Amino acid sequence: MSSPIAATAETEETGTGRIVAVLAFAGITVALMQTLIIPLVPQLPGLVNASAANTAWAITATLLAGAVAVPVTGRLGDMVGKRRMLLVSLALLVAGSVVGALANSLVPLVVGRALQGLAAGVIPLGISVMRDVLPRHKLPGSIALMSASLGVGGALGLPAAAIIAEYADWHFLFWTAAALGALVAVAVVVVVPESAVRTGGTFDIGGALTLSVALVTLLLGISKGSDWGWSSASILGLLLVSVLAFAAWIVWELRTPQPLVDLRVSLRRQVLFTNAASIMLGFAMFALSLVLPQILQLPAATGVGLGQSILVAGLVMAPSGLIMMAVAPVSSRITTTRGPKTTLMAGAATVAVGYLLGIVMMGAVWQLIVVSLVIGAGIGLAYGAMPALIMSAVPASETAAANSFNTLMRSLGTSFASAVAGVVLASMTVSFGSTAVPTEAAFRVTMAVAAGAAILSVVLASFLPRHQGGEGEASEVVGGSVIDRATETVE
Repeated sequence: MSSPIAATAETEETGTGRIVAVLAFAGITVALMQTLIIPLVPQLPGLVNASAANTAWAITATLLAGAVAVPVTGRLGDMVGKRRMLLVSLALLVAGSVVGALANSLVPLVVGRALQGLAAGVIPLGISVMRDVLPRHKLPGSIALMSASLGVGGALGLPAAAIIAEYADWHFLFWTAAALGALVAVAVVVVVPESAVRTGGTFDIGGALTLSVALVTLLLGISKGSDWGWSSASILGLLLVSVLAFAAWIVWELRTPQPLVDLRVSLRRQVLFTNAASIMLGFAMFALSLVLPQILQLPAATGVGLGQSILVAGLVMAPSGLIMMAVAPVSSRITTTRGPKTTLMAGAATVAVGYLLGIVMMGAVWQLIVVSLVIGAGIGLAYGAMPALIMSAVPASETAAANSFNTLMRSLGTSFASAVAGVVLASMTVSFGSTAVPTEAAFRVTMAVAAGAAILSVVLASFLPRHQGGEGEASEVVGGSVIDRATETVE
């Protein structure tokens, strides 16, 4: 007969598992929104009676909305409750999905996609909830799993969306997203407790507005650079406004007593180098999504393509998402025994190896599967370490804002990857019929650049503190790092 203590421990373990499962499911659902309409992109102009240039806003709107939402929801989560902001984000996702499902023209489709993008803060909010409500020994594995949900959702979303788009009306994609969002919201209400850790105070409206202007103009300039011309007045004007807005934001944040992002905390060595490495890893991760599907889908007659359908391309990419989840326990183990710095460096190095393999292995489907698996494993390792590094260096009352800012850094990296890869692939082409397609050398250069970004991430991570902890103060381990509880900082 089991003892009451053992029964209580088993009950707590079951409850903890449910919380982690629900939050990871929420992360996967939100990540699915990133690839939701990719299979529809070639058909969108005919479906909503608009030009290809205008229908691109269905993707751009999600990117811009997400960039604005992540830091805002993170700060609000610290102020009014992380679970509450999780539910607000999921409600916006459901609303956007319903708007998209009812859309038959471009404007409501773009509005729906923007509302879906506003849910982008779910993953950093979920990680912050974990820090507040889970037992300490469960944190490394749970954080790694939640971080992996970003890649899992993105990788699995492509084949799932391709199947739905091929065999059902395109509106069904959005109805499916709405149903998933509603299911997750109900699960959060039932399973996930609210955190008692809050900062209170007032919301930094000035910081939110200036950062939003800076991010929107930067990302809009990057995403539209190839279409509008990098030297055009529109792009140069957007980038200039972005620089000025970032400068104004920094000045404002340093002067306001309750900033949207505490830049003094962000400049701590551990936070600064983790965020810098995150930009490079975000760059490296997105390059995989840009290169492999094109190689798979280009006609074999081009000499570089494998002539596969978008469904096959999605199925080839799917294992990379599954391996991210599979390596979560490995990431947790390394973080617990060797520290998150080691995990981050190992993950980034693995990503670099994967891209270097890709330079010489692009001639068969199985080769690309191997490449995507290696890169996916590296990303899973590295992404699981970043929240641990961030949370072990910031006060508990600022974890949502700090995790959200780290997520934003990764998003900036993916945007930079899109711009750089776009320039490389557009400048190194060969004629194929009436169109120009990227050369084999263009794909190799892109993968070499991504490998370089991953190697730079290793270098940046090497500057992270090796030993953390306060001097003579009470401390405890969170995610493999030691926090000085007297000052809530990492030395």
